[in-house]
Formats: sequence, structure tokens, C-alpha cells
Amino acid sequence: AVYTGGFILMTPQLALNYHLKSVSHLPWRLLCFRFVNTFIDDLFAFVIKMPVMHRVSCFRDDVVFLIYLYQRRIYSVDMSRGVAGEDAAQ
Repeated sequence: AVYTGGFILMTPQLALNYHLKSVSHLPWRLLCFRFVNTFIDDLFAFVIKMPVMHRVSCFRDDVVFLIYLYQRRIYSVDMSRGVAGEDAAQ
């Protein structure tokens, strides 16, 4: 149950990106944070002795992150929707 938490929190964003065919609501800062978080998880999964289920959950999050990157590449940023974080700055 503990290992599904991160996966459940990350997958709605994938569905939203797919439905809107846009990534304007996914800011670069959040994507960079997830990249660092994923990299650190993978590093510790290789270095530290841990249960197999935890290692599998780390690599499952990698798959979701790779899908994020793929969506970022294929979907354009729809400027009519506005960029995330832009409204807060005004």
C-alpha cells in the first residue's frame, strides 16, 4: 500500500496531458523536481539494501517519468490556456 502512493499521485497528470493534448499546465520547475526525485530514488535503490518491492516501485516511477518526458516532447504548449504559474505571478 505504501509503494502505490507515488504512482497514484503521478498518473492523473498523464491522463490530463493526454486528454488536453497539451503540457501547458506542467511547469518545468515541477518536472525538474520530479527528475531529481526519480534520480535520487534510483541511486538509493542500487546502493542501499532494500526490499524488492521498493526497488520495483522506484523503477515503476521511472516509467511514469519517461512518459512525462515523451508527452512533453510530442504535445505542444497551448498558449491559449496560459502557462502554469503565470497567473500567480500577475
